[in-house]
Amino acid sequence: MIKVLRSILFVLWLIVTVIPWALGVLVMSLFVRGNPLYWACVGWLRLAIWGARVICGVQARVQGMEHLGDQAVILCPKHQSTWETFAFPCLMSHPLCYVFKRELLYIPFFGWAMARLDMIHIDRSKRAEAWNKVAEQGRRLMAQGNWVIMFPEGTRTPRGDQGVYKSGATRLAVTTGVPVVPIAVTSARCWPRKSFVLTPGVIDVSIGRPIPSTGREPDELMREVEAWIEAEMRRLDPEAYAAG
Repeated sequence: MIKVLRSILFVLWLIVTVIPWALGVLVMSLFVRGNPLYWACVGWLRLAIWGARVICGVQARVQGMEHLGDQAVILCPKHQSTWETFAFPCLMSHPLCYVFKRELLYIPFFGWAMARLDMIHIDRSKRAEAWNKVAEQGRRLMAQGNWVIMFPEGTRTPRGDQGVYKSGATRLAVTTGVPVVPIAVTSARCWPRKSFVLTPGVIDVSIGRPIPSTGREPDELMREVEAWIEAEMRRLDPEAYAAG
């Protein structure tokens, strides 16, 4: 019962803070674009992660940050929860460009602010057009010093499950010659998908070494990314995979 009450308080915290913050970002976007606007949005994400920690007791433990330098990379994380979509911009030193379905732009306040940023929003019903947009904008944004982040499984998976790893991220990596970085994250341990009831605990984030894409085939490269992530998930959260 206490967990539910704390989660309700956390959701209220998100709502109360996102409305004025998003309105401020929209006004700011009339005068400022690019990195200053991005980091202004990250300020609210920090509030959200802070709220999860203080209100709901959700801590984070990160390893492997030393594997990231200044070079352009494509981040390929495990996707279990809303938590990592909020947390990664707070953790990374470079602005992140998410590849996501354009429907998210219609979310009141949050989506409106996100629409003002340099992100790659696609129409999944138009696959060829979507890929061309990812390739064109991904190349341009990485040349500006941004990092691209794509969830290979496409959607959030339950704790202990494995989704279908699609090769969009590695296809972009091979096309641009940029390395991919596999990331394991045990966020469903504390914040399951399709739920706003958070459980106190520790979320582990493990960042792998960048994998060069030059001379690789996208599908074969994604199999390497998948193998690393899933092996690391079983190391970080063995009880979730005990039945398998």
